[in-house]
Amino acid sequence: MRFLLREAEKIVCALLFLGMTAIGFANVVVRYGTHYSLAASEELLTNGFLLLTVFGAAIAARRGEHLAVTLVQDLLPPVLRKPMFLLAAALSALLLALSAWVSWDVLVNLHGNGMRSYALGVPAWYYQAAVPFGFALILIRYLQHVREALGGASGTVSPETPHV
Repeated sequence: MRFLLREAEKIVCALLFLGMTAIGFANVVVRYGTHYSLAASEELLTNGFLLLTVFGAAIAARRGEHLAVTLVQDLLPPVLRKPMFLLAAALSALLLALSAWVSWDVLVNLHGNGMRSYALGVPAWYYQAAVPFGFALILIRYLQHVREALGGASGTVSPETPHV
């Protein structure tokens, strides 16, 4: 069970990528065999790519491999780097929390208005359902990274991972 919790986003990404590859391959085979395309494949692949991006971002956040601009932090004297790191971490956490909240609001709106997808005709909120949870997972994984970068209880910023 611990393994599933620790590696959840990797498992989700692997399954999404496997499914997207199978759908794309099936579309190519059908197109070359019949000169027609599977209409739903574009819809499924587009929404799969969105989910793959969100859950892949959770993997990057946990590893500390997210995008960072560290010019200002690198130019600061060492005594000011930890406060800058903490400020950047707080602002990043706020942005992720707001992203989860807004995507939840979009999900509730899609559920309420009854909009359906263009190719399969399924409720559009089906595709949006995992996005708020994905942003919440990114936030959790990012906070785990921040805790590790600060050295756990010691409170020292590691020179390899102070960038936010």
